[in-house]
Amino acid sequence: MTEELDVRTLQEWLAQKQPVTVLDVRPVHDRVQWWIPGSRHVDVYDSLKAGDPGPLEQLSLPEGQSIVTVCGSGRMSLKAAEIIRKRGIPALSLRGGMKAWSLAWNTASRSCGSIEITQVRRTGKGCLSYLICGGTEAAVIDPALDPEVYLSLAENRGARIRYVLDTHIHADHLSRARLLANMSGAELILSKNNRLQYPYKPVADGEKLPFAATSIEVLSTPGHTEESVTYLIADVGVFSGDTLFLAGVGRPDLHANTKEAGARARLLFRSLIKLTSLDGRLLLCPGHTSEPIPFDGALLTASLGEIADRLGDWLASEEEFVNRILARIPPTPPNYLSIVQFNETGNWPESDLTDLEAGANRCAVS
Repeated sequence: MTEELDVRTLQEWLAQKQPVTVLDVRPVHDRVQWWIPGSRHVDVYDSLKAGDPGPLEQLSLPEGQSIVTVCGSGRMSLKAAEIIRKRGIPALSLRGGMKAWSLAWNTASRSCGSIEITQVRRTGKGCLSYLICGGTEAAVIDPALDPEVYLSLAENRGARIRYVLDTHIHADHLSRARLLANMSGAELILSKNNRLQYPYKPVADGEKLPFAATSIEVLSTPGHTEESVTYLIADVGVFSGDTLFLAGVGRPDLHANTKEAGARARLLFRSLIKLTSLDGRLLLCPGHTSEPIPFDGALLTASLGEIADRLGDWLASEEEFVNRILARIPPTPPNYLSIVQFNETGNWPESDLTDLEAGANRCAVS
């Protein structure tokens, strides 16, 4: 008898709005970090660990729906599913648990004139990447999923990927940019830096890459990292990576001591002034979000004008901005030193990606 469900199948069920109840059996402190959108939480982890089935034997569950249990790595949820099945209710455990769910994804699209933006979202990780199509040309920004995902999305739109662009050298997930560029024959684009150990096309502030009937302009926006850039498509939007988010700004402290973090925070302040001085009607398309992404097809974006209003007094004083940012630094991303090393060398880890990339994104200060 099948006892487990794989991530891809659950992803498809949720995307298709099939009747399913996802039952999260983790402790509360694990749940608050990251969860599956629409899931129901029952704090029975300790009971299951102690061999007490009581709470799940009494739990009221909906009729006519599939039940999928989930825990951190997929072991305790097997016990939960078994208890529920003994009640005569169909139940499966999510194979690999929330670690495996970190690779689940969904999309949302919006047309802006002749340009179509498809936001490709790792719902279990918060990474946002973009497929931008203009006629038969496509560009991908900050790919964080298997290259086949982007190749398939482009093919379905009758487009060929011309550029693969990273906004910076990532610390919380493995960049798939080099792999995607190799598989698609696209040009690999990053800002000029001394960290990467593989071939790429270096770009600098103000450069414009011809694309469809328009261009992709490079804006230098250091602060989160020294090489961070934002990509601007005129009359469409800005793709800000980890510099500016919908509800926060990039952290300036990774790979930096206190003095360096302060200097980076000043650079970040100036980069934010630069971005918020652009046309307020432009869409902000960030590189991360801080909450699980629902399967609702709604693009996570806002106008630059809205974002400037949200920042409010954050940008009134450089000194106050620096002090505020440094006082709110979140915990460092798990395994970020290893991830950065892989992204700098272009090597691919032999270990399980779900272990390496586990955990919610921690690139934002809000």
